[in-house]
Amino acid sequence: MGVYLNNTSSYEAYRKVKNSPYFVDKSHILTKIIPRIETSENCLCITRPRRFGKSVIANMMAAFFSKGCNAEELFNGSQISLCDNYKSQMNQYNVISLSLNRIPNNCTSYGQYIDRIESRLKRDLIHSFPDTDICEQDALWDILTDIYAQENSAKFIFILDEWDYIFHRDFVTEEDKASYIDFLSNLLKDQPYVSLAYMTGILPIAKYSSGSELNMFAEYTMAAEELYSEYFGFTEKEVDVLFEKYLQNEPNPQVTREGLRIWYDGYHTKSGERVYNPRSVVLALTNNNLGNYWTSSGPYDEIYYYVQHNIAAVQDDLAQMISGIPVPAKISEYAATSMRLSTKEEIFSAMVVYGFLTYENGCVSIPNKELMDRFNEMLMKEQSLGYIYQLAQKSEKMLAATLAGDTDTMTEILEYAHNTESPLLSYSSEAELTMIVNLVYLQARDRYRIEREDKAGIGYVDFIFYPEIDWNADGIILELKVDHTAEEALQQIKDRKTICIRLF
Repeated sequence: MGVYLNNTSSYEAYRKVKNSPYFVDKSHILTKIIPRIETSENCLCITRPRRFGKSVIANMMAAFFSKGCNAEELFNGSQISLCDNYKSQMNQYNVISLSLNRIPNNCTSYGQYIDRIESRLKRDLIHSFPDTDICEQDALWDILTDIYAQENSAKFIFILDEWDYIFHRDFVTEEDKASYIDFLSNLLKDQPYVSLAYMTGILPIAKYSSGSELNMFAEYTMAAEELYSEYFGFTEKEVDVLFEKYLQNEPNPQVTREGLRIWYDGYHTKSGERVYNPRSVVLALTNNNLGNYWTSSGPYDEIYYYVQHNIAAVQDDLAQMISGIPVPAKISEYAATSMRLSTKEEIFSAMVVYGFLTYENGCVSIPNKELMDRFNEMLMKEQSLGYIYQLAQKSEKMLAATLAGDTDTMTEILEYAHNTESPLLSYSSEAELTMIVNLVYLQARDRYRIEREDKAGIGYVDFIFYPEIDWNADGIILELKVDHTAEEALQQIKDRKTICIRLF
């Protein structure tokens, strides 16, 4: 038992997750992992945005396989316990489990980072294999090879969480990145002591590997590969089950099932199955409140980091996405490095990989309200966004004028929107009017749930503003018309018997 080898920390981390009242059992993934042990397909890397359960699965796997603990109580009754080879596989392996997002105190160089990993793992190996002739000065892979040569049963499962973390540190140079790739290659590639290598991260390996160094890994991304998709993020059925538990546990429920969908849905597997952000769902139910949980770990300027690289290229597309209109884009998962972004495709690729945008049917869009709020915040604060910022600044005044029936001020603001330098706002189509409405009513989203093309009466209305904070407040109905009068729009509302009803 050591720091990295057959440790108990993974067991304890997974035990705490399982004790959560809103735990979702994903142990069935082991039925797809176990057959790959001791085969030529024993190296796999799964990449997802942060907070999508990568570390939970990594800890679960380490707890299940490691000789360092007895996980029978933890897994009895779980999905994996229903499988025939359950007990024959549980706690039978030497597991080297590394969270690669841990760095030494006051770390200022790649050398300090990698030395910590190597020295601690060497210490674990020397302690666990005292009868093996080991030279501590040898390379880590040479030590592991010597252990295997002297004790053929000494094989290892490697579980490496957040493998790409070091690439995002300011002190890491291009030479350091190449050295790190070589480290992983020497440690894992074609080594007889490797029974299984399982890695997780945000960015795919192919982004950093020039080709052959880590080509033994099969990569599984959310956009490109269906296998394993159901295990990262919560599916519709899983959220349904959690919501039923919430209703049973919470005497005064403030969260609705529809609210969970609006706030945290918006992602999907390659086959189209909807996926929710798991951390946000759990915290919303635990706190009995819908809010920004995933993005609270990084403020709006994290989104702006990508946009600022070429505001001119993405400005108009942002206006559309803020309006709920998907934007056609060519996305490359390997063009998502956070250090070199210049084209619109590279910027959107990075934002998809990091979970700020979602990609479906050849288009990018803002996935849900949790992310939309952060985009709104960016629009209200960043003057460099030009006409988008200018129109957003008018939104509080526009809402107040609307609620007061001040049509003069509303007309003034709309004229201002028309006279901006935007190439979009020509008033020639309802799509362009839709973008205007979303920008000049941006602040209304703090108090209203705004639905586009919503069912009302015997037809549909262009916009309905449902009060979200004060449910007794007035709702707002907007009808967009091109080459028609306001009287005709009002008559349409009357003819269609449009009535807003708030359901409690």
